Amino acid sequence: MGNKWAWCILCFLFFVVLMGCAPGTERYTSSEEPANFLHGIWHGWIAPVSLIWGIFNNSIRVYEVNNTGWWYDLGFYMAVISGFGSLSLARKSKNKKCERDC
Repeated sequence: MGNKWAWCILCFLFFVVLMGCAPGTERYTSSEEPANFLHGIWHGWIAPVSLIWGIFNNSIRVYEVNNTGWWYDLGFYMAVISGFGSLSLARKSKNKKCERDC
């Protein structure tokens, strides 16, 4: 049980450090280089956290406005769809395992 908590804490800290790349931060608004495909993937993965964080910080957005266009959109939507889809698949497999073992 201790390793599970340590792993969760480590993942949380890693996630907090990488939130510096959140949409709406000065990284994209003050630079001449817009957010690209890979940034779109990252912003899609952290979209739920960005939504909650945006409640407390008005400069944080779910979607970066200063982007490369279609490629950013593709990365963003791929990440949103695959991220939420993998969560539902994980829940289904857990329930099936319990049905077999219980």
